[in-house]
Amino acid sequence: MKYYFLCLSLLCLLICCGGKKKIDESAKNKEISTIQEVSRSVEFKTGAENYIAYLPILAGKNIGLVTNQTGIIKIETENIKVEDGTKEYQRIFSNVHLVDFLIERKVQVQKIYAPEHGFRGTADAGELIKDGKDTKTGLPIISLYGDNKKPKSEQLKGIDIMVFDLQDVGARFYTYISSLHYVMEACAENNIPLIVLDRPNPNGNIVDGPILEKEFTSFVGMHPIPVLHGMTIGEYAKMINGEKWLKNGVRCQLTVIPCLNYNRNMIYSLPLKPSPNLPNDQSINLYASLCFFEGTNVSVGRGTEKQFQIYGSPFLSITNYSFTPKPNLGAKDPMHNGKLCFGEDLSTIEKVNRLELKWLIKAYESTSDKKAFFNSFFLKLAGTKKLQEQIEKGIPDHEIRKSWEKGLEDFKKMRKNYLIYS
Repeated sequence: MKYYFLCLSLLCLLICCGGKKKIDESAKNKEISTIQEVSRSVEFKTGAENYIAYLPILAGKNIGLVTNQTGIIKIETENIKVEDGTKEYQRIFSNVHLVDFLIERKVQVQKIYAPEHGFRGTADAGELIKDGKDTKTGLPIISLYGDNKKPKSEQLKGIDIMVFDLQDVGARFYTYISSLHYVMEACAENNIPLIVLDRPNPNGNIVDGPILEKEFTSFVGMHPIPVLHGMTIGEYAKMINGEKWLKNGVRCQLTVIPCLNYNRNMIYSLPLKPSPNLPNDQSINLYASLCFFEGTNVSVGRGTEKQFQIYGSPFLSITNYSFTPKPNLGAKDPMHNGKLCFGEDLSTIEKVNRLELKWLIKAYESTSDKKAFFNSFFLKLAGTKKLQEQIEKGIPDHEIRKSWEKGLEDFKKMRKNYLIYS
């Protein structure tokens, strides 16, 4: 028996040493790596909850953290309840913010970098966010929006490792992947390793829409990808690096901490809304299809309780459904503020599994002045001039879709190189 325990101890020592060597090598690797936690658990975990994989890398380092209100970790603890001399084990789950989790474990977090909507996720879309301090921890918060989308060298001073933990929704124009691009670029230029804590894509495996053309590059579309890319943010980071999309072709020293026991066909309901105007699963599912209205004179429900689940305007034909936008959290001055809008309620329809154009086409056909329907922002959202031209010419939905096929086929081939999950 002693011999058995001696062999077991030696085996554990070899595994631990080997694991440490792999972690050390990955920290030095200038290319791309993905670290897996060795776990017997069959339960799903986000990359942030897969902390066995990244805490050793952060030990003794000064850490910068790109995150917001979505950076939540579900922590499991056991409570022992004793009744009549018998012990009963209870599993208790609680949500802890990544910032608090790291500080509790003595990780030396130095700065928080906040994307659009701010660290607490309460600002309007496009609203200027000022630098400040986190009231709970006292840590400085640096805004990565407005004129400071890319961290400056002086803002990265003293940072040994950058950690990125944001919940994406799988759409090209959702700006968290644009923030990812600029953070990767700044880290590459300043020789700072970046760790991306992966989270699921709530729109799963959907790949659809026109490919962005280079001349329409903007903060709501930085890369030649379709509107729905079907990747997690960790996979997307690998693509940015692998395709050399960063300025001057630089490559970030990237490590992706994957989700555990995840596949892209899983239904994933976000525990917190990723931004003020995406309040629930329905809005997140419809976001990519209805966001095109942001480039028109049609409201998508900002200033109501059904953001990205309804659409309408004073210029559409009178229907059985109407709403009146009013200022609320995340929409201080919504489109058509105080005006009666006629349109359609999509809050109870079944989940869509593609990019839907039918509502955009329907609204265009029924608007009172077609020349006033589109604005210049539509081209940035579409990533191409062709889509607006097709709608204006009355080309049907299925014909428009055919024009995307070659681009989507080429993208899917490229995408295969960067997928982590089956």
